[in-house]
Amino acid sequence: MTASANALATAEPQAETAAKLRDTRPLRLITCGSVDDGKSTLIGRLLWDTKAVKEDQAATLKRDSGKQNDLGLPDFALLLDGLQAEREQGITIDVAYRYFATDKRSFIVADTPGHEQYTRNMATGASTADLAVLLVDARAGILEQTRRHATIASLMGIKQFVLAVNKIDLTEYDRAGFEAISSEFREIALTLGVRQVTAIPMSALKGENVVYSGKAVMPWYEGPTLVETLELAPVRGAQSTGFRLPVQRVSRPGESFRGYQGTVAGGAVKPGDSVAILPSGAIANVKQIVTFDLVRNAAVAGDAITLVLDRQVDVSRGDMIVSLEAQPLTGLAFDAQLVALQPGGILPNKRYWLKSGSRRQRVQVTPVSQLELKSGKWQPAESLAMNAIGKVHLSFDEKAIFDPYELNRTTGAFILIDPDTNNTVAGGMITAKRSDLGGLHSQEGRVLLSLPADLADQIMATEAMASRRDEVEMRRVTAAKARDVLDGIDG
Repeated sequence: MTASANALATAEPQAETAAKLRDTRPLRLITCGSVDDGKSTLIGRLLWDTKAVKEDQAATLKRDSGKQNDLGLPDFALLLDGLQAEREQGITIDVAYRYFATDKRSFIVADTPGHEQYTRNMATGASTADLAVLLVDARAGILEQTRRHATIASLMGIKQFVLAVNKIDLTEYDRAGFEAISSEFREIALTLGVRQVTAIPMSALKGENVVYSGKAVMPWYEGPTLVETLELAPVRGAQSTGFRLPVQRVSRPGESFRGYQGTVAGGAVKPGDSVAILPSGAIANVKQIVTFDLVRNAAVAGDAITLVLDRQVDVSRGDMIVSLEAQPLTGLAFDAQLVALQPGGILPNKRYWLKSGSRRQRVQVTPVSQLELKSGKWQPAESLAMNAIGKVHLSFDEKAIFDPYELNRTTGAFILIDPDTNNTVAGGMITAKRSDLGGLHSQEGRVLLSLPADLADQIMATEAMASRRDEVEMRRVTAAKARDVLDGIDG
């Protein structure tokens, strides 16, 4: 066999193996942290070292960089900072999305702003991410904005963090400093419910521990590089709700056809499935699933479809078509957490427009508490200033439809709009449905009991519940609230 044939025989199985290793769905990640911690430079280095920068881009980058740095390298941040104001000020203002790939996986990365005034843009980037790369300047350590971004990312459901201790070269590769920062952040992460943290010392400018190993200058670090960590990170798993279709449009091209259009926000559906239309509660069966070019046998989350039902029912834009067996929460009052995004913040008992999917409703917002970033504790609050993270009560004039955010990011999220200015003043996540009677309340002739599984047997064993055992539906809340319910029954 010739040398060229040998090379071909070797290359074919290697290419086949690489194709199998490459994840079919890109990992979505964000870079976040305080200003000047090197987020744009880090992503620029990732793009440069993974050969994602084309020749014409590289030439433009070298031209726009002007005088190169001491390493003879261009300004990598310019690969991300495309706005003129960003380049003039040397900061990131808007969210920049970039694609890159290795032999094992593809990635979509969002570079988010570090400045406090652009926190709303950081929240936008976090809303679709599977993983957060949180940058910390090795010299400055963890700052208030670092804590704010970590908290927002965790509220958005991100449970995987890479703590990138950047600019480690400027501390002479100080191991003790790195370990102190890592230890401090792990404690913060635990308070946020985040247990998956990978801490990496790195220099984004020099490329150490980004794509290539930095063992030559940091022999004490035995962990993975950033790219190795990203290649092994799992994407966010499917969320555990039934079928959800927020109706965006009713299609009537002719008298013989009526379809309900939208993007599937959870679960799956197929012809023959029974569905409920909320908030009316009407029930029908799926007759047909149509897309722009064919009739489908099924549809799953993310599919844009037109749903045809087997009977005439009253369905309007803003309604939600859901699986009959696994329905979302409906009611007039909900608990939520939100981030205030505009000057003026959130005022007590002011009425706002709440928009979730295609549904818009009037809501009264009552702030309850605010997260004190330095201590990590919730403090009582009557209003929420700009960039504050708070817990609120939502009170609606008409029935609202939500899933808890941890179960469905689409049907559990919302924005608040100021009716006087039309500005988006907050982004929020539903945590639970509220009840005037605490965790125990009646709905449609049934008793609904919300509690953790480990307390179910205790409550069901009480005399007060014995005669109504068959009427009880179990739902999960915090252990503290369930114990309050138990104490009330025992009393």
